[in-house]
This record gives sequence, C-alpha cells and structure tokens, in this order.
Amino acid sequence: MVLTSPRLRARQTCELAGFDGRAKVDPELAEWDYGAYEGMRSEDIRLEHPDWDIWRDGCPDGETVADVSARADRVVARLRPLVGAAVLFSHGQFGRVLAARWLGLEASDGKRFALDPASISTLGFEEDDAARPVISLWNASPAALGGVRSSRSVTC
Repeated sequence: MVLTSPRLRARQTCELAGFDGRAKVDPELAEWDYGAYEGMRSEDIRLEHPDWDIWRDGCPDGETVADVSARADRVVARLRPLVGAAVLFSHGQFGRVLAARWLGLEASDGKRFALDPASISTLGFEEDDAARPVISLWNASPAALGGVRSSRSVTC
C-alpha cells in the first residue's frame, strides 16, 4: 500500500521516491489545516497571541488538536490490520500526531517528536509482540539509509 497526501509537496516527494504510479491520494494524510494561520510562522503568530501553542490551541478557522487526532486515528485503524508494509507520504506536524496516536499517546504528545522535512520514519510492531506498536526508525535521512524494508511496518 502506498498513500500520499493530496498536497503538492507530498505528491512530488512520492514521485521522486519512485512511487507515483502506485500511490493513492489520501486526504487523511494532509498537513494540519492552519486556517487563519496558513502561511504564517509561529513567531509571527505569537506576536499577536504570545501564549499560542498549536498542540493545545489548534488554529482558528482550521483544525483543532482533536480534529487532527481523529484523522490520524482513522489512518491508524486502516493500517493496523495490514499484512506487509505500507508507505505514506505526508507532512511534519501530521506525521508527529500519527506517530503519537500509533503508540496510543495523546495527539498533543506529537510535540515531543522532532521531524525533519524529507525524513524517513518507520512505525511498526515489537518483534516478539505483534500487538505492541513501536517506532522502529525516526527522522532518518534518506541518504543515510539507502532503503528501508520491513515485513510489517508503516514507513512515513
């Protein structure tokens, strides 16, 4: 299974990785909807709202933490029963929420997972306990890896 966000950046990355012909566009993988804050830097938002924290407050006219969590939960529910690997092309903040929800943590715990652009992460299961979700690889540089393979994992 290969899924990509509908956003151009993710689709281009999917194409560059050689999966464009196999990928299905999945709106659930889109980046957090920043609403009124779209295109603004966090520093600029905090000039008007010094206490603002996306992980607590969400975005006006955009998504709340609960909204993004629900999307991630729907993705996780579809991925857990898969046999074999899945490859996802998504975005930084959504990927952080997805990792948190994969592990059964609150969506806001995604703030604890740094995620670089164009990095590779693998969500999987404990080798001796297929019911225990783990992060097998996080925030790796594609150049340093040469390729990620696993029989039961989700590579983001």
